[in-house]
Amino acid sequence: MRQETVLVPGARDVEATLDEPDDGSRSCVVMCPPHPQHRGHRGDDRLEAVSTYLVERGVAALRFDYGDWDEGEGEREDARNALRWASERYDTVGIFGFSFGGSIAALAAATTEVDLCAVSMLAPAVELPAGLNAADALEDVTAPLQVVYATRDDTANWETVVAAARELDCEVVELSADHFFIGRFDAVAEAVGPFLVRAC
Repeated sequence: MRQETVLVPGARDVEATLDEPDDGSRSCVVMCPPHPQHRGHRGDDRLEAVSTYLVERGVAALRFDYGDWDEGEGEREDARNALRWASERYDTVGIFGFSFGGSIAALAAATTEVDLCAVSMLAPAVELPAGLNAADALEDVTAPLQVVYATRDDTANWETVVAAARELDCEVVELSADHFFIGRFDAVAEAVGPFLVRAC
C-alpha cells in the first residue's frame, strides 16, 4: 500500500491521507471522520480498518480531516471538496463516514455534483448542530446506500436514519456492538468493505 498526504483544494484548510494499492486504482472512497470536537480525525480506527479492506481489494481511500469547526456546514463542504478532488483522479468515487462523519457523508452525497458509486454510513447521528438532518438527506442520495448500526449504541441518535434507510429499501446492517464498535473493527470492515467494493 502507498500512502500520500494530500491537501484538498477549497476555502478551508483540509489535509488528507490517500491510501492506494501499489499498482494504482480506478476507484476511490472518500472517508469522513467522526466529530472533530470529540477528537475525531482521519486516523480513526474504523476508517483505517475499512481503508485497509478496500486497498487490499484494489480500491483507494482518501481519509481527510475537517477544517475549523463550522457546525456541520463547513464539514459538509470539506467532504464535497474531497469528492471533487477524487472525481478528477478516479473513474468511480464513493463516500463512507463514521458517526458524525456518517451524517456528513449522507449530507455531502445528497448535495454533490459528483456522480457517486456508493454511500456507506456507520453509526450515523440524525441531526447536526446547524440543523442539518441526515435522515432527510437520504431521499436525495441517488447512489446505492448502506447504513450500518450498532445494537448497543446509546451515543448517536441513529434510529431515524435507519428507519429512513429501510423505508427507501437501502441496505441496512445490524452489528452487535456499542457506538465505537470496540473489539469489532474487523466486523465493521467486513460489513462495509464488500458493499463499497461491489458498488465501486
